[in-house]
Amino acid sequence: MNHRPGQETRFCLLGPVEVLRDGVPLDLGPRQRRLLLVRLLVEDGRPVSQDTILRDLWPTDRPTGAASSVRAHISRLRAVLDPARQGPSTMLVSSPAGYALKMPPEARDTALFELGVSRAREALRTRQLVLARREIDAALALWRGEALAEAGEHAFAIRERARLDGALHDARELRATILVQQGETEQAIDVAQSLVLKAPLRETSWALLMRALYTAGRPVEALKQYERFRDMLATELGLDPSPQLRDLHTAILRHDVVVLGTAGSTSHAPARDLTTARVHPPRSSVTAPFVGRGEEMAQLAALLSAATSDRPQWAVVNGEQGSGKTRLVEEISAKAAAAGFTVARTLAGQALSGNRGVSQTCAAKQLLDALRQDGKDSAEDKDAQKGPLAAVVRQLTLGPTLVVADDLDRASQSFHKLMRRLAQVLREAPVLFVCTMRNPDTPVSSLLLAELALRGASWLPLRPLTVGDVAELLAASGEQAPSGTAQALHRRAEGHPFALTELLRLPPDRRLGPDAQVPAAVRNIVHARLLELPEPARTMLAYAAADEDPLDLGLLADVQGLAPDELLRLIDAAVTARILVWDADPGAPGTGRYRLPELPRDVVLSTQTPSSRQLRHAALARALASRADGDPARLDRHRHAAGPTALTAP
Repeated sequence: MNHRPGQETRFCLLGPVEVLRDGVPLDLGPRQRRLLLVRLLVEDGRPVSQDTILRDLWPTDRPTGAASSVRAHISRLRAVLDPARQGPSTMLVSSPAGYALKMPPEARDTALFELGVSRAREALRTRQLVLARREIDAALALWRGEALAEAGEHAFAIRERARLDGALHDARELRATILVQQGETEQAIDVAQSLVLKAPLRETSWALLMRALYTAGRPVEALKQYERFRDMLATELGLDPSPQLRDLHTAILRHDVVVLGTAGSTSHAPARDLTTARVHPPRSSVTAPFVGRGEEMAQLAALLSAATSDRPQWAVVNGEQGSGKTRLVEEISAKAAAAGFTVARTLAGQALSGNRGVSQTCAAKQLLDALRQDGKDSAEDKDAQKGPLAAVVRQLTLGPTLVVADDLDRASQSFHKLMRRLAQVLREAPVLFVCTMRNPDTPVSSLLLAELALRGASWLPLRPLTVGDVAELLAASGEQAPSGTAQALHRRAEGHPFALTELLRLPPDRRLGPDAQVPAAVRNIVHARLLELPEPARTMLAYAAADEDPLDLGLLADVQGLAPDELLRLIDAAVTARILVWDADPGAPGTGRYRLPELPRDVVLSTQTPSSRQLRHAALARALASRADGDPARLDRHRHAAGPTALTAP
């Protein structure tokens, strides 16, 4: 380059096109000139003919003087990029083949990014985690927005943009892998969650999410993410997950540390791929204090005892996600195993033991795989192939058995038919069936539940924990909590066992009060529910979060210009998504109020910028000011929160 010695020129494409000289942006001129620069940079030093430039810059409606315009833009770019040249430019050169930009690779941010990713991957391979983290963070910091943003959807940029976007996704996956290996599992989960949202059919991202969840001690959630991806893959493409992902799934089911790896290993063997990164052993979900489910455990224990007299027993446990269904069946499974029962478990109709796991589609063979203790593969068992239902019945009569059908409402129709058939034909067998479901009202479950009702099945709906249960949980955890803490925690978590457990993992000063945080796992769940809502419903929740509880339906309708029936449709969607709750009046059936609980409120607020929150407060203040019977204190609160937007917000 012919500019002054010591000067460094950097060409930046990872965002709007930019050229820096010693860190100072150069004035590149109008948009068409910037597009021309991008066109040359994409070729990485190869010449581009004038005809190609004309076609790419003006794919339609080419002006009469386009060729002269290109030559003028080239001249101006030379003056800006190579101002100190004497004679022909050695940077923006011309030849019979066309125009080309000549520069060392390190002058382009795209090359620096790819070099940094390569160094991070090599550092990870040799277990230099600190160096790997530093390199990948520096590489990702080069991105200032969308790659080749200046070129938009111009045909010449599409291929390079797709390549760079793919490289960015690879780099973020690499960063998540490094975070997992450094033990920063919550941050890794956040990264992996964002990756599967951006590329929902990309298997390596789902593998990372599963591994991050497992490493964080949440194997059940990892398994559920597998089911979610498998269902999506079948629906969208009619495909099954790859053998590698199925192997990862099986390793999580079995806590197979040989496949999963262990923390603290000093091995310098290279990682095979993203599905074989090393992890920390899982934090056991059964070591936390078990409180608030004494009555349900007593009922299940009684059914377990009754099953030993060769009378099949059925129980249905229902409750929303995180209500403690899995923990309850883990407790009864441990009790059954200690009493000599064979324990067979399925998740959404898939075996959680056996040799083939998710690779089978026959419902009876899935259950048979979960039941078998001989290590045989049901898919290769000739008797099971001839009569899978008979093989299941035969297995159930061999000895006392507990069958746990977890997430039954997410199982296939064929699995429901199998369970219904077993309820009809199984008359004498020492077996207890425990079926868990989030929503017993799903159509796929209706026939089975009707059949179980005829068989005298026990129904165990899981209610929220009480304030007393929270106090017991704190005491069992060995915490000396101040008076009122149990009640405040109960209110913040709504008595939800999962939310309470996650809150108690935070430092005490981060659970309540002005410095309170939303646990990462809870935030991810709520955020995923928010993303499933239509945009108008999210807007309604943003206004509701800015206002007080309970929801003021009239105010929400006024501030958004909605008719009452339009607002109620949005509220119904938020209730169905388990963001809003309905509090019924105990003394007046059919009446009550809608409410946005604390944790969802905090998540909704966290998704907004400070200025957008101020604008919402300003709009609420204007709507309240127009009321004849408005609350002055409430109006003042919104005006104060609106800040400088109180008078200027539209």
